[in-house]
Amino acid sequence: MVSLLMIGIAAWGKCFGLVSSFQVVGGIIGVGVFLFFVALAGLIGAMKHHQVLLFFNHLLEVGWNNSLTTQRDVEKSLNCCGFSHMDVNGSCAAPCFHYSTCTTCAAKIQEHAGEVLRFVGGIGLFFSFTEILGVWLTYRYRNQKDPRANPSAFL
Repeated sequence: MVSLLMIGIAAWGKCFGLVSSFQVVGGIIGVGVFLFFVALAGLIGAMKHHQVLLFFNHLLEVGWNNSLTTQRDVEKSLNCCGFSHMDVNGSCAAPCFHYSTCTTCAAKIQEHAGEVLRFVGGIGLFFSFTEILGVWLTYRYRNQKDPRANPSAFL
């Protein structure tokens, strides 16, 4: 959205003669096109996220099966047993195993990942609204004059 806004405003400013420098307009349009391609790549990545999640799930499962010490550390720290199913042979290192209240570690990892994603999403929303506020304030106060400015100076 911001990229299309930058491209549109730069073209509009050049069309109506508000900006005389072609280099400035070209730079703004170039940055807008770059931002558009970054957003497009993010959109395509978000649409195909299921393949990425399957890859990371497989990576976690292979890593889980190949390292017994990692299994014990994760089970102790997250208080869970087994990766995708409960470990019934008594080799679980979690304290909850003795009380039969354990969940699988995959569910715990997914829960923690969801918390992290909500946190990161909140930070992204904060910066998005900050950017929108900056655009609005720039638009609102664009014609204010600085009393210390020299009227005969070009910029």
